[in-house]
Amino acid sequence: MATTDKTVVFSDEERTAMKAASTERRRTRSKGKKDPEELRREGEAEVRAKLAEMPDDDRALGEALHALVADVAPHLVPRTYYGMPAYANEAGKVVCFYKPRSKFKVRYSTFEFDQAAHLDDGAVWPVAYAVTALGDEQLAFLGERVRLAAS
Repeated sequence: MATTDKTVVFSDEERTAMKAASTERRRTRSKGKKDPEELRREGEAEVRAKLAEMPDDDRALGEALHALVADVAPHLVPRTYYGMPAYANEAGKVVCFYKPRSKFKVRYSTFEFDQAAHLDDGAVWPVAYAVTALGDEQLAFLGERVRLAAS
């Protein structure tokens, strides 16, 4: 008996992100042979290229967050994570990343923290923040979160 169920399991955007992650994993395997400064230069170029592809509103937020992370946690290495700008610790583990709203066609962009972030505080703590605009107050708040996460 043939089935005609055409249920979509993953959206086009999700499939694109998974392909980006696969490419990033292959690239990561070759990174073991490179010195840290070369990795930083390559990661910076990857992140800048991703930012350049974004619509103006997402790009402006992404560039502000990129500058913030570079200022507050210069030891984090820029890289991409599922095709999004991200920042990794010395072990290569992603600490935080920027998810532009245009990537998944959602209402707002987010700045998120991954498992390597040192944000654990009690039984419940935030790991993602919706970002619609970045003024001095928001940059100071997120800067403190990044500093703590990257410690």
